Order: sequence, then structure tokens, then C-alpha cells
Amino acid sequence: MTDTNLFQPGTTVVRRDVHAGRVWTAMPQRVVDDTGHVLSLAYWPGIESLAPTTWITATRTGDDTTRKQGLEDLAAGTWTLGRYRWTGTELLSHFLAGEWFSVHCFQDAATHEPLRWYVNFEKPHQRRPGIGIDTLDLCLDLVAAPDLSEHHWKDQDEYDQMRRLGLIDDYLHHQVDRARGRAIAMLDDRTGLFAGGWPTWAPEASWPLPTLPTLPDGADDQATGR
Repeated sequence: MTDTNLFQPGTTVVRRDVHAGRVWTAMPQRVVDDTGHVLSLAYWPGIESLAPTTWITATRTGDDTTRKQGLEDLAAGTWTLGRYRWTGTELLSHFLAGEWFSVHCFQDAATHEPLRWYVNFEKPHQRRPGIGIDTLDLCLDLVAAPDLSEHHWKDQDEYDQMRRLGLIDDYLHHQVDRARGRAIAMLDDRTGLFAGGWPTWAPEASWPLPTLPTLPDGADDQATGR
């Protein structure tokens, strides 16, 4: 990958979940680094993003029924987007070219205390010049302690629901199953993104909040080619 294809540090890119040509989420983030192999992005309180209204409601209320309805809407193509503002935590995210998972470091926004590593299983991202990256969250997650002393799986029930709804077919399931093995091996062996331990970082006070383009750019239209 040539330098002209890389996202420049300090610029804003939008990480979008896309299904059936429509945007499911849109999160503006600040580019920290981009090697072509690993794209590192920062996200912190105050940033406004787009998400399905069911997800926003479920996050505010803890209503699991509403959260599951969101996946029903995803399968049916009947979701509605709303705006929400991130609070509480800051995260440094790493997206690996061609990989079926990304790795996120969550920490307390007030104290910068490490909270958890979060491995998010998703479709390999595609770069969209002038926008950012497109992927699709496949719901399954691997959560690890900051010192990597323990880990556990999260949202297996939502992953199973996506299977039942046909959102994850046998091909995708096979890819996720293989990716699970790679992620566990990387974590257990302290290799790849886990090799250096917890990264010391925090958003600088001078950084402006990444913002969405006049949107939603492609949110209700075809996302491809945008």
C-alpha cells in the first residue's frame, strides 16, 4: 500500500458498519497511526456518532429485548438511525488489514485507568477514500483484563441470534471460528497487538472532536462507492 492510500495522523475518518448497502453505524474517530497493515484510531467522550435507535435505547435502559429487536431490524432492513454522544470511556482501536477482528483498549476517561482489552469480531474492513473504513460487527467479542491475566467471551447469544436470522451464514461462521483461534493465540502468546502490553496514551486536550460529515453521508442511501 502506497503512502497516498494511508490515512494521515490527526485527520478524521469514519468507521461505519454497513449491511446490504446501508449504514448501520457511523463513528468519527481521530487517526493516530496508519501503517497500511494496522490502522489505529482514537475515540473519546463528547464525540457524536450514529447508531440504530434500538441500540441507543438499549444502552440507556439496559433493555435486552430492545437490543435483540435491533438485530431483527438489521436482518429486515428496517432500522432507523439516531445520534448519540459517547461518554465515560476513551478507547484506542486497532484495525488489522484483512483480519476478522479488531482490538480496542478501553480506559476510564477521567483517570485514564486501563479497563479492558476488547476484541471485536467483524468483517475485514474496506477503505473508503475520503470517508474511512466500512465493516460489519458480527456481535461476538473477547474481553481480557488489562494485564491479560484472564479473558472471557461476550455476546455469544447475539452471535447465535445473527446465525438464526441468516446474517451470519456458514461461510462467515467458518471465518469467525478461525479468527477466534488466531485471537486467542495472539493473546495467550502475547504477540501482535498484545506484545507490548497496555499502551500508555490519552487524548490530548488540544485535539478537536472528530465530527461526522454532513450526514448522514450515505446513511440512508447506498454506502458503496461513497
